[in-house]
Amino acid sequence: MATSNPAFSQSPAFQNRSTAAATLSAENLQEMYNSPSAGAVETDRMTVEDTIVKTAVSFGVLLLGAVIGWVVPVLWIPAMIVGLVLAFVNIFKNRKKPSPALTLAYAGAQGIFIGGISLFYETEWSGVVLQAVIGTIVVVGITLALFASGKIRASAKATKVFLIAMIGYVVFSFINIILMLTGVNKDPWGVLGTQIFGIPLGIVIGVLVVIMCAYSLVLDFDAIQQGVKNRAPRVFGWAGAFGIMVTVIWLYLELLRIFALSRN
Repeated sequence: MATSNPAFSQSPAFQNRSTAAATLSAENLQEMYNSPSAGAVETDRMTVEDTIVKTAVSFGVLLLGAVIGWVVPVLWIPAMIVGLVLAFVNIFKNRKKPSPALTLAYAGAQGIFIGGISLFYETEWSGVVLQAVIGTIVVVGITLALFASGKIRASAKATKVFLIAMIGYVVFSFINIILMLTGVNKDPWGVLGTQIFGIPLGIVIGVLVVIMCAYSLVLDFDAIQQGVKNRAPRVFGWAGAFGIMVTVIWLYLELLRIFALSRN
């Protein structure tokens, strides 16, 4: 039954299927077939592909910042502070509407911080930066492959264990810093430098933290996938890029420490 509204009755798209098929010519059908599907720009909806592009741009800015930090290492402390502040600002903004500018600013600041601290590690323990970079790529690649194949997924039970472990790690790190600052533990690594059967405690804990980072990546991928299913606005792709950056930076820094500790 055709609608009485002329705005729709004149369009084959809103007619009965048999009528529409008769009205559309072979050229019309071929033109519709050849036309590209609507993407993130046309629909203004979040897609995995668009989020990947935003993530790549963010890491490009981060790498550029890392070059600056490597050349001018004295900037790493102010960059660390700025990056920390921007991290909290982005977390607050991402609840309502992510900001591309703030996400890229965070990437730049963290890049400078990473460049400076990487130079310090490389000066003290030659080769650890390359090892950490390769290790980061391997962990991210394997985690992404397992997630894409469906062999690993986020679960409520695993997430609960992850959160408990995260809180425990944060508390432990805070106590370790206090012990180092007060001079109670004079080891350069603090409690992490304590050896158990000839192995620094930092390596044992570091391996567990790398596993936590991998699961954090799973949570990031799952959140992006859920955002796409919910047809979230396209701008939320920047929130996905921000989340992945935070996890990958954490993973890289942890691997830097593990490889440095292994030299002892």
